[in-house]
Amino acid sequence: MSESPLPLLHSPLHEVHIALGAKMADFGGWEMPIEYPASTGGGVLAEHQAVRTAVGLFDVSHLGKALVVGAGARAFINSCFTNDLDRIEAGEAQYTLCCDESGGVVDDLIQYLRSDEEVFLIPNASNTTEVVRRLQLAAPAGITVTNQHRDFAVIAVQGPRAVDVMKDLGLPHELEYMAFVDATWSAPTGESISLILCRTGYTGEYGFELLPSSEGALTLWKALSESATKYGGRPCGLGARDTLRTEMGYPLHGHELSLEISPVQASANWAVGWKKENFWGRSALLAEREAGARRVLRAITSLDRGIPRAGMELKSPNGDVVGVLTSGTFSPTLKVGIGLALVDSDFAVGDHLSLDVRGRVSEVVITKFPLVESHVR
Repeated sequence: MSESPLPLLHSPLHEVHIALGAKMADFGGWEMPIEYPASTGGGVLAEHQAVRTAVGLFDVSHLGKALVVGAGARAFINSCFTNDLDRIEAGEAQYTLCCDESGGVVDDLIQYLRSDEEVFLIPNASNTTEVVRRLQLAAPAGITVTNQHRDFAVIAVQGPRAVDVMKDLGLPHELEYMAFVDATWSAPTGESISLILCRTGYTGEYGFELLPSSEGALTLWKALSESATKYGGRPCGLGARDTLRTEMGYPLHGHELSLEISPVQASANWAVGWKKENFWGRSALLAEREAGARRVLRAITSLDRGIPRAGMELKSPNGDVVGVLTSGTFSPTLKVGIGLALVDSDFAVGDHLSLDVRGRVSEVVITKFPLVESHVR
C-alpha cells in the first residue's frame, strides 16, 4: 500500500494569500502563491511589470533557514561550501554552493556571516533538511547546526521603489549590496518586531529581503503592502519571480543546478573559491575545470514567436542535438521567448540554434547574460 503524501506546509502569511484569492501550488513541499487574480490587477505579467517599474512584495518563507554556531563556525562552513567566506566581512552575505564529492550541487544558498562563531544560512526549501544533515554529520565538537526552517518568514521587497517602502516603515535602507543588519521595527500596533534585513534579492532589481519572526510576519507584511500600494506596487507570486530570475540568468536548483549539473557546467565558477584548500567536491570540480565542461549554461532568445520550455532539445544548423533547455518562458520585458540551456561548449554568444516547439521549428540565438540590465546595485 502506497504511503499518503505529506501535507503541504504553510507560510506564516498563508491567510493573506488565501484572502487575496491567490493561485496556490506546491513549491518545495510548501503551498505558496503562484500568482494573484487578474481581476485585482494581478497575474504573472502584471506582477513582473510591477517589480521592474515600481515595487513587488514576495512571500518566500518556504526558503530554508539554518544557524551554525560555535568556535570556528566560519572556518567550518568555509571548509564545506564552495565560495570563500574569507572574501567577506561580518555583516555581509554571500552566494555559495553545497556540493557532493562528485561535484554535483546538493543546493545553492546564501550564507550570512555574523562573526567567526556564527553563520546563518538560507538554503532552498526542499533541500534544507539535507544541507543541515550533511553539516551536522561533518560538524566538529563545539559547533552546533540548527534547522530553523519554521522560525522565520522571508519577505522580499524588490523594485526601484523598494527603498521608499523601507523609508516609510523607518527600516534601515542605506546598505551596500549583500550587506545585512539586525533590526527592530516598531509596528503601528505598538508591537516591536525583530528581523534580519539584507540587501539581496532574486529579481535583478534593487531590493531587500526581510526575515521577521514567524509571529511578527503578518503585521510586517500588511505595513509593507500598504506602503507598496502607494508607489504602484503589489504582492507578487512565484510565477513572476521565475520570469524575473530567468531574464537575469539566475539559476534555480533542479533546473540549472543539480546533482548532475556542476558549478563548472552552470557557469558558476565565480561562486567557487578555487584557491581554498578544502571544500566539498573540490577535487572533482578542479578536474572538471581543467578538462573543460562538455556542456555549459547559456542564455537563449527566440527569433520568432516560439516560447522555449524546459526539456526541449536544441539543435545545430545541421540537425545535431547540441543542448537542452533547463528553463524557458515568455519574457514580459523583452516580449519574446527566452530560456536557459546546457549547450555544447563549442557554441558561443551569437550562434544560432533551433528547437522544436509543438512540432514547429523555432529559431533561437545564444545571448549574453543577463538578458535585461541588472539594477541590483
